[in-house]
Amino acid sequence: MAKNQEVERIAKKLDKMVHKKNTDGALDLLRELKNIKMSLETLQSTRVGMSVNAVRKQSSDEEVQTLAKALIKSWKKLLDGSEEKEKKKEGSPVRSSSTSKDSGSSEKSKKPGGSPTTPTTPTTPITPTTPTTPTTPTLPPRVTSFPPAPVTTDSVRNKCRELLVAALQTDDDHRTIGVDCEHLAAQIEEEIFQEFKSTDIKYKTRLRSRISNLKDQKNPDLRRNVLCGNISPQRIASMTAEEMASAELKQIREALTKESIREHQLSKVGGTETDMFICNKCHGKSCSYTQVQTRSADEPMTTFVLCNSCGNRWKFC
Repeated sequence: MAKNQEVERIAKKLDKMVHKKNTDGALDLLRELKNIKMSLETLQSTRVGMSVNAVRKQSSDEEVQTLAKALIKSWKKLLDGSEEKEKKKEGSPVRSSSTSKDSGSSEKSKKPGGSPTTPTTPTTPITPTTPTTPTTPTLPPRVTSFPPAPVTTDSVRNKCRELLVAALQTDDDHRTIGVDCEHLAAQIEEEIFQEFKSTDIKYKTRLRSRISNLKDQKNPDLRRNVLCGNISPQRIASMTAEEMASAELKQIREALTKESIREHQLSKVGGTETDMFICNKCHGKSCSYTQVQTRSADEPMTTFVLCNSCGNRWKFC
């Protein structure tokens, strides 16, 4: 149990590094993982393989990439070994009995008297056939599982499920995690269908936005969280575009919002500051005014006043 907690702690640190796009210190964490004797149960319960694979893709350090690849390769051997044991339990291939043929032919080459006879034609030696070991797939066993969704015969719904499966399989993360994408896609589609109760334009629009965001190469965190189960099918089915956006896009939107607010505030600042006017709303005296010639030249200028406290505007001639 203590080993699982230690591996899970390291996996969470690696996930934070990937989320912050800063993999400094990842090499030390990978070295800690290398010194831990990993078991199949620990790999499946902590999902540390996905965290190491994500760091490998994020980091530009060759040493980090090399060590991450070595760890993943060694863990795959562990997974493959467990699958090979399962296959051996089911049954091993039958060996060919070529040795019995050799013993039979040697007995025929002797006369009843016991003296060996010289064969008229040279016999070619028969090489015993060795059994071929069954090839095992390199994919890890399924770890993340979801309850099966109801089967549907609607062609539109089945097509939407196929598109969701393709979106979830955009990267190799589904192989590392070991999730059944068909069941997961069916769950997401079922949640959306239950909300609209039909395959109308609203249903299709909702599906398109899920598929687009899950396929987005610039937003891999959303897809990984859905595959891991951190974001449930119910949640992804109802998320808004802002909630599904990548961290980079959220930062851009926040910067644009701040910029628009700043420009709006700057547009109010202008003219000459004075305390000669009193705002009729907040009764403050902090004002700015400008004068513009809006009428003929022999008429007085129009004075525009802005309250710097509450933003109230008024004019007088």
